[in-house]
Amino acid sequence: MHHLSLYLHFVKLRIRSQMEYRFSFLFDLLSQASISVIDFFMIALLFNRFKELAGWSLWEVGFLYGIIGVCFAVAEMIGRGFDVFQNSVVRGDFDTILIRPLGTFFQVFSQDFLLRRVGRFSQAFVILLIANSQLTISWSFVKVGYLLVSLVSGTCFFVALFVIGATSCFWTIQSIEIVNIFTNGGVFMGSYPFSIYRRWFRHFFTFIIPLACVNYFPALFLMEKVVPSGVSTLGVYLAPFAGFLFFGITMLFWRWGVLHYQSTGH
Repeated sequence: MHHLSLYLHFVKLRIRSQMEYRFSFLFDLLSQASISVIDFFMIALLFNRFKELAGWSLWEVGFLYGIIGVCFAVAEMIGRGFDVFQNSVVRGDFDTILIRPLGTFFQVFSQDFLLRRVGRFSQAFVILLIANSQLTISWSFVKVGYLLVSLVSGTCFFVALFVIGATSCFWTIQSIEIVNIFTNGGVFMGSYPFSIYRRWFRHFFTFIIPLACVNYFPALFLMEKVVPSGVSTLGVYLAPFAGFLFFGITMLFWRWGVLHYQSTGH
């Protein structure tokens, strides 16, 4: 509870500083939402030409897009500290973090809070609501709980990717660009049904980097497309927990990286 109250205090300070320049904040907010609108508009243009994709309609894909968009927007909002961690290593600020009484992971996690990502979150959430209204999903307490767990797990998955990029800075100083393939590129790939990709690709992004567990498997369960898709029913049931497991593994990777940190003077 102490860490939670301290984190909320840090968030309050970050929000206050970002709201100092109201016009700049509103402009960033609208620009984030506009960019996301354009992304979905391109998907809509594709379906205007082909009508369906591997048996998926526009709003079924919109449901995929909404889930992964919400997860990524929240992850960017709360995981910003890891996304810009390379600056702390370059300036030597991480040395200061090491001598503080709080854990390094918590300090970096609470270092920043990107409020303007609310624009991207709002757009993805609206698409998710519209897609739901266009689909005939039979909602129940089980499905609502499944969706909520999936959203939290998906957010943990993207934060975990930021952690991997940050941890790599202990050896490379600068964050490795390949991580962007799995973050921004992952959002693009996850906006389409994984059934359109090759078998090896699906397996890699299910068992190594569990991107498919963020929205594809949850969408199959919620829209009752598990049997027609041919995927494992047990795997679909367990999918929402993959993000938590992946996040736990990256926390261990972070601790290992901290032990190998040699400061900027070496």
